[in-house]
Amino acid sequence: MTQTYGETGKDGTSPGLLSRSPRIVVFAAVALAALAGWAYLAAMVAAMVPMMDMGELGPGMAMFNAFNIFAGLPAEARAALAAICLPEGASTFGMPASQIWSIADAGLVFLMWVMMALAMMLPSAAPMIARFAELPQPMVDRPGRVVPVMMLAAGYLSIWVGYGLVATVAQGVLTAARMMSPMMSPATMVLAGTTLLAAGIYQFTPAKMACLIRCQRPIPFFMERRPTSLFGVYRLGLIQGLLCLGCCWALMTVMFAVGVMNVLWIAVLGLLMTVEKTVFRFWIPRAIGVFLIVWGLFVLALSDAGQKILFG
Repeated sequence: MTQTYGETGKDGTSPGLLSRSPRIVVFAAVALAALAGWAYLAAMVAAMVPMMDMGELGPGMAMFNAFNIFAGLPAEARAALAAICLPEGASTFGMPASQIWSIADAGLVFLMWVMMALAMMLPSAAPMIARFAELPQPMVDRPGRVVPVMMLAAGYLSIWVGYGLVATVAQGVLTAARMMSPMMSPATMVLAGTTLLAAGIYQFTPAKMACLIRCQRPIPFFMERRPTSLFGVYRLGLIQGLLCLGCCWALMTVMFAVGVMNVLWIAVLGLLMTVEKTVFRFWIPRAIGVFLIVWGLFVLALSDAGQKILFG
């Protein structure tokens, strides 16, 4: 009698947990990986709290000043204390020491972006990975599910690691040009406003919607491209990662407007991207776009350039 793949193994033993409960296993594994990313980011913030004005990290982060000596002080006093506690050339865990980075500094920033990808992007891909694991036969001519599912996730993450490399270079250039502060937040309202505005506009583009639809409904794509090798599965993960990049790169880039190490907005943006991919309502990306456009215009109106345009 012919065996049905996924019901019993080649040796007649019972299937593994991934075959019996693929969605539970995938979501648990993704949760552990995301937790590792969040643990690293939390360690970075914990290292900054004792000696920094956390409000410099971006909107909402001032709440962490409740745990240091900066709470309730005027801006001038906070700036003076920050200069004393962390002078130029000093560093903390994960934070470059100055505006001119060493190779080690660039490596720390790149690692931070990779951990952000684990914390923000991998959870949004969990439904896609689970759907692949639920296929009757994830990969042609190869029994078992664990290795193919891991290869798919590795291909997906490779794209976001590449994005992290590009983001690291962009952050280094902006920091060297003094458009971003050593605290990894925008040094000018123009940079913050234009970034928000561009991200909001992208939410309405055909490219955004096309990639979002493919992210929401990956099964037809999987059925059309049944891989016959592990490299084929990895390539499938790369393609899904590229689709996710096309869907979410603009929202990820909002971090340059709100502060790269703003953990509050890391959580908010990660949640928004997950909702976009799992709730099939096209008004959601458009509502996010409207919010970002209005916010960007407001920030630009407060900038020196905006004041000159508005009031001459």
